[in-house]
Amino acid sequence: MSAEETAIETRGLEPVPDGERSGRVRELFPTWVAANISVLLLTMGAGLVIFNELNIWQVLIVAVAAPVVSYGIVGVISIAGKRGGAPGMALSRAVFGQRGNLFPGALIWVARWGWETINAVSGAYAVLTVLDLLFGIKSSTPLIVVTLLFFVGCTFVVSGLGINALRVCSKWSTYLFGAFSVLVLGYLVATTDWSAVFGKPAGSTAMMVAGIGTIAAGGISWVPSGPDFTRYLPRTASSKGLVGATIGGAGVVVLPMVLMGAVMAVGTPDLATAQDPVSFIGELLPTWIAVPYLLIALVGMLLINSMSMYSAGFTAQTLGIKVPRAWAVSVNAVISLVFGFMLMVVATSFFGSFISFLTLLAVAFSAWIGVFGVDMLRRRTYDGPALLDTTRTSAYWYRGGFAWQAMTAWALALAAGLLFTKVDWFSGPLATTWIGQNGLGWAAGILTSGVLYAVLPRTAVPDAPAPAEEREPAGSLSI
Repeated sequence: MSAEETAIETRGLEPVPDGERSGRVRELFPTWVAANISVLLLTMGAGLVIFNELNIWQVLIVAVAAPVVSYGIVGVISIAGKRGGAPGMALSRAVFGQRGNLFPGALIWVARWGWETINAVSGAYAVLTVLDLLFGIKSSTPLIVVTLLFFVGCTFVVSGLGINALRVCSKWSTYLFGAFSVLVLGYLVATTDWSAVFGKPAGSTAMMVAGIGTIAAGGISWVPSGPDFTRYLPRTASSKGLVGATIGGAGVVVLPMVLMGAVMAVGTPDLATAQDPVSFIGELLPTWIAVPYLLIALVGMLLINSMSMYSAGFTAQTLGIKVPRAWAVSVNAVISLVFGFMLMVVATSFFGSFISFLTLLAVAFSAWIGVFGVDMLRRRTYDGPALLDTTRTSAYWYRGGFAWQAMTAWALALAAGLLFTKVDWFSGPLATTWIGQNGLGWAAGILTSGVLYAVLPRTAVPDAPAPAEEREPAGSLSI
């Protein structure tokens, strides 16, 4: 029985042999649906109306453009997974060198702490809201601790089981969440003051572009994880289909959720400023809709965190943490508990902290994306044994374990992205420029790293011999 078919996945960083690559492209669709089942999209949609002052038509443009841009990048980078059969941050060793990869790897691993904390907090708030709606139990510090432990514990179990458990959970949560989202949408259609919705004046183009960046930031955070979910695909799987399934799975959730949040915000203008980003659902919807919807959304947020921790386990292994992938996940679980408690009990503004975090997250990931993406244009295959060999004998050792071209482009792009970035607690010196005002610091990071890496002398390393069975299907996306 293959590692991919067993109940508990035991494979770590090692590439998946061709004989065990029985995954199918269509399985990616529910994977990326599940990665976006979060009530935070409702809050973000409300923020587009309240803070960005956009009208419903501008929100529609944002809700369409953001998943196309962000998950388009996720899909393209995911092609590396089927080529190399290894997790994204393991493949990154071929680009940055065995030692050089520790730097972007560590930054991405730390950034995941925040993402997992945000989702753990959202899940805990969903549990608290359900307890309040059904039993009248009000939130308290001990109850916050219990709900966080419950949510993070469930996340740890699912992510520890591996890819097969994630696929099964993603499939059924997609069906359930889709059905109840249609029910919520129908309720909003029947009860919303549509004259107020369509009567709202348009906001500025700059705020619309910034809104695209804000919504897209969530997708950008998944880019290094993309190959983790495609490494079980055969080398001959359609690249075009892979990208399409990724965009489609994300878009089918992001579009209606953001629009519903925007519609809700017209009648509830304090939605985006609430300390609790979930309880408003119990106020806007009748209990018979709100409770099952929150429970299904809770499963979705659990899956989001499980997918993130699943990838974080690989990242931890690439940093030299010598434990099995399932146990590497436990580090992130503990951190989520600690940071989640601080955000729920100490922080005064959830939405402000959330948007600031998303902005910095996208910038942190963007420098890696540009370098890795350009490398994909040049490389067709990866040397599996060299990826796992962290000694001087590795083909990916380069000079002292570093690929200086990739490291230079990455470091300068990271600095460039921060120069154009402004959040609640940080403002770069170029944040007042057109790029900064439009929230495009992450785009500046991708462009800077990609251009620099493309013009610097190419790292001298031979590609591994391409397997004879590797052929791109006719009409597929060839990158």
